[in-house]
Amino acid sequence: MIVEQTPLDGVLLITPDRYGDDRGFFAETYNVKALLAHGITRQFVQDNHSMSMQANTVRGLHFQAPPHAQAKLVRCGRGALFDVAVDIRSGSPTYGKWWGAELSFDNGCQMFIPEGFAHGFATRCAETEIVYKCSQYYAPQAEASLRFDDRDLAIDWRIEGTPILSERDRNAMVFSGWKSPFTYGDA
Repeated sequence: MIVEQTPLDGVLLITPDRYGDDRGFFAETYNVKALLAHGITRQFVQDNHSMSMQANTVRGLHFQAPPHAQAKLVRCGRGALFDVAVDIRSGSPTYGKWWGAELSFDNGCQMFIPEGFAHGFATRCAETEIVYKCSQYYAPQAEASLRFDDRDLAIDWRIEGTPILSERDRNAMVFSGWKSPFTYGDA
C-alpha cells in the first residue's frame, strides 16, 4: 500500500497493492493495521455506495458539522471520478484551498478525507460508482453543502459540458461570509 500526503494536511492519497493475473486482480482495500501505520486512527461505522448514471454528474461539496463530523475513506467501485476535498477548518494555513485526484476502477486509488473538509466529486463516465467509509453515522440535522462552483474556492472540476446537479447542490451556500464549525487543530 502506498500512502501519499497531499498539499492539504491530513488528506491522503492511498494506492492499495493489486495482484493480478489472467483472471483479473485481488486488492486489499481496507486494513486497520496498515492504515494505523500511516496515522489513520478513525473507526469507520458506515459504508455508503452511490451510482451516477451520467458523466459530468457533480455531487458536493458536502460535510457534517460537529459533533457528527465525518472522516471518509473514498474509492471508485466502477468507472472514474474526480474527487475533491476542501479545507474548511478556520485558522488552517490551507483554509479554503482544495485538492483533487482521479479515482477510478482502473487505478484503484483511494482518498482519505478527515473531519473538517468538505467533499465532492465529478463523474468522468456513465455508470460511475463511488464507495466510501464514514467515521460517523449519517445525521441529517448536521449535514450541509457548499456550492461546487463557488468563485472563492475556484475548483477546476475538469468537466466537459453542463454539470448534472441535485436541487440541494444547486442551492448550496456560498463560502464567502460563511462561518465554519471547524477549527484547525481540533481533534
